[in-house]
Amino acid sequence: MLLTTTPSVEGRPIVRHLGIVNGETILGANLVRDLMASVRDIVGGRSRSYERALQQAREEALEEMSRRARLLGANAVVGVDLDYEVLGSSSGMLMVCASGTAVELAAANPGPAGSGAAP
Repeated sequence: MLLTTTPSVEGRPIVRHLGIVNGETILGANLVRDLMASVRDIVGGRSRSYERALQQAREEALEEMSRRARLLGANAVVGVDLDYEVLGSSSGMLMVCASGTAVELAAANPGPAGSGAAP
């Protein structure tokens, strides 16, 4: 599944717009990760555990969005946008939401034979 933040794909005209698709992931707080992040806040440095958790949540949201696009018959999602929101009474949860437009792109043009053009 091709995902892009742009509204189109160069050289691949959109044949059909299939609708808006989204994927969400909510990441709960983790006591050990929170404790280590507070130590990092005091001494400085990056919180690798939070970075890994955020990366995982983003990948899950994008995969869920892709799955929903495939169900519509799409081979790409254009105009992809990612949003992050803190949730919960103690702001202990992070929501990652991916959204975009599911589309069917025309087949890739392989170019003239022997031209060396990439498909």
